[in-house]
Amino acid sequence: MATVPNPLKLLILKLGAILSRAGLVDRDRVRHTADLAWPRIVTGLSRMSKSAIDIAMVGTAVGPAAIAGVGFAGPYWGFTFTIGGGLATGTIALVSQRYSADALDQLAQAIRSSVLLVLVVSLPITIVLWLFSTELISVLTDNPRSIELGAAYLRVVAFGVPFGALNLVGGRVLIGADDAWSPMVLRASGAVVNIGLNAVLIFGLGMGVVGAALGTVLSNVVVTTAFAIGLVGGRLPWIGRLPVTASVRGPYVHPATLRDLITISLPATARRGAWTAARFPLLAFVALFGPNVTTAYVVSRRIWGLLNTPGWGFGLAASSLVGQSLGENDERTAEAYGHEIALVSVVTYLTGAVIVGVFADPIVRLFLDSTATETISIAVDLVYVVCLSVIARGIGGTYAGALDAAGDTRWPFYSRVLGMFGLAIPLTYLGTVTPLGIYGLYLGYLGQTLAPALINYYRFTTSKWKVISRGYRPESVGVSD
Repeated sequence: MATVPNPLKLLILKLGAILSRAGLVDRDRVRHTADLAWPRIVTGLSRMSKSAIDIAMVGTAVGPAAIAGVGFAGPYWGFTFTIGGGLATGTIALVSQRYSADALDQLAQAIRSSVLLVLVVSLPITIVLWLFSTELISVLTDNPRSIELGAAYLRVVAFGVPFGALNLVGGRVLIGADDAWSPMVLRASGAVVNIGLNAVLIFGLGMGVVGAALGTVLSNVVVTTAFAIGLVGGRLPWIGRLPVTASVRGPYVHPATLRDLITISLPATARRGAWTAARFPLLAFVALFGPNVTTAYVVSRRIWGLLNTPGWGFGLAASSLVGQSLGENDERTAEAYGHEIALVSVVTYLTGAVIVGVFADPIVRLFLDSTATETISIAVDLVYVVCLSVIARGIGGTYAGALDAAGDTRWPFYSRVLGMFGLAIPLTYLGTVTPLGIYGLYLGYLGQTLAPALINYYRFTTSKWKVISRGYRPESVGVSD
């Protein structure tokens, strides 16, 4: 773990110190949270910046239709994060508990079985996306140019799905073992490689959206290779020794481990899948507002992604630290970590939202040509709504991470379904058929985060997750509560 001070870690510590002086959090727990959270937030910033730069690059090279086309391909590429992130939820739950209990053989088995599950699920999806790219984009829009560009992008990026999913699992393995620094270095480096490749492929070779897709695939291959070398060999150049290893020669099919992974991961995968699935009707309804709103919405989603990066850190810090406390059978500390990380998360989100809100107009203009005045105006208003909506994400996402660590993944799934299918999609649709208009889209943005925030917070306060976690711990000894 790096010990050199950095602005992001210092910001988290400063906010935590303010809360600590108010008697709301424990300073030592804030420090441990910051150690795990900041590298993951940097990873999120690098990945989301890469995504935003992708949009800016293809928009500059090809035009607004390319922004819309890549946006329509986005939900399908989102299957990478549905699969990888969902299965990695089971991985980090098992790894963090086994790491704290020093059950290293069981830990290695969890890694091998996770790799097997990812490949079994992701490879068929790659084939479908490759074979039916045009038909899949046509589901979302009838604009011929957007279909052409979106299908071209999807046809190539499909090959990155298994690699992207494996990267998520690799990162969760190390974070569960108290090492957020190494995944940050690997995935942030991958984002830098991706941006460099895109610049060459999009502008240098004139490959447009295909170049953007190819850059994404190749960078994910590089990162997957690095994770594999590190986890098998136990160390990586410029990073050093890793906290865990897993031999490739052990069994991959281990019924008990696979059962635990599937039991924990299914609701988490479904939760992520609810978001991915919801993006299809959501984008289709957004398209009914017209091309200007569609382009503005895609831009606002990229800014949302950047603003949501604290959740990358705090959600996984909650999973790791709550999971480790449960592995030590210290339920009191696990509960304290859950509540305190959520509080630090909200304050951090609020800080970012204020900054982005103040500079909304110049930020939007980084994506769009200055002549697109109507689209810019719509996008700026959407960004203001994003700034409000994302604060609730700090609550829902952090408590979801804490519940995931306990294996209590059903309620976060229910909350995501309600937020997307019960609020975001219906409200957006109402905006297309009633005088509500674009305010329906605004309300949809707010609904998708408020429901998970309220439901996940409620579930964590019931303490039922403590009982559920006892079924997944490596051993049953005295419980501290």
